[in-house]
Amino acid sequence: MNHPQDPGTEAGSGAGGSAAVLPGTLYVVATPIGNLGDVTLRALEVLRSVDVIAAEDTRVTSKLLNRHGIAGRLIAVHEHNERRAAETVLGLLAGGKAVALVSDAGTPGIADPGARVVAAARAAGHAVVPVPGANAAATALSASGFEAGRFLFCGFLPSRAAERRRVLDALVQERALLVFYETPHRIADCIADLCAVFGGAREILIARELTKLHETLHRCRLEAAGEWLQGDDNRRRGEFVLVVEGAPETARDASAGAGDVLKVLLAELPLKQAVALAVKLTGGNRNELYGLALELKGEN
Repeated sequence: MNHPQDPGTEAGSGAGGSAAVLPGTLYVVATPIGNLGDVTLRALEVLRSVDVIAAEDTRVTSKLLNRHGIAGRLIAVHEHNERRAAETVLGLLAGGKAVALVSDAGTPGIADPGARVVAAARAAGHAVVPVPGANAAATALSASGFEAGRFLFCGFLPSRAAERRRVLDALVQERALLVFYETPHRIADCIADLCAVFGGAREILIARELTKLHETLHRCRLEAAGEWLQGDDNRRRGEFVLVVEGAPETARDASAGAGDVLKVLLAELPLKQAVALAVKLTGGNRNELYGLALELKGEN
């Protein structure tokens, strides 16, 4: 729920709408996820007012600052130097400097660098003030049409296929909506694994290049997602947010009754085909159904 405050009212430890920033304070500032016009007024005020801006990529942040006429001192804080950069930020905060932490897009620390810096600042007793704004997961959810009262943010799946399958296997019975981030060079494999593990009946929203010129949002069943991706090379380019329907209420019952389904299918089909069809029919876990099929075959 959102509870807007009057701009002139102090909000927690933040500036409460004031352009002023507090010395020795770390501001965690969300930036646009694509369209530079999506930056908030408060974010601009903070970026103008702080002494130093700690950026994931100073070149990317410079484009945002230049767009809005902000001349700020930039230092780099990315995944390869975050531990060392945290010490630099702590030194600045200890010296009474106000520091803004930004990532290339969205909110620092959420599938982006920044968590170590925030944790170090809090551990050292410095105030940490969030400055909210654009978020790719929330943006995709808002346009998905799914009931998003409960969702599980999973970030990026592992790059290796076996590890990715293990993570997905653990999520098969999860009833909440599942939100994933994915890269262009892994999107096709990711979609294939989602369909193989979850079954083809669940619906998915594929959100590509959100807020950018070539933004695309496509909702379909998992079984149709791979074909849609292959239909145009451009559909596999850019940055992706995937919103996947959670397990249906009957998923556990379906898994429990999968033995009867498999018995019928195994009488007519080879084992692998029977398992693949059982996954589609029941929404059950592919690995669990495969193991069950082996057991049933052994009984015959």
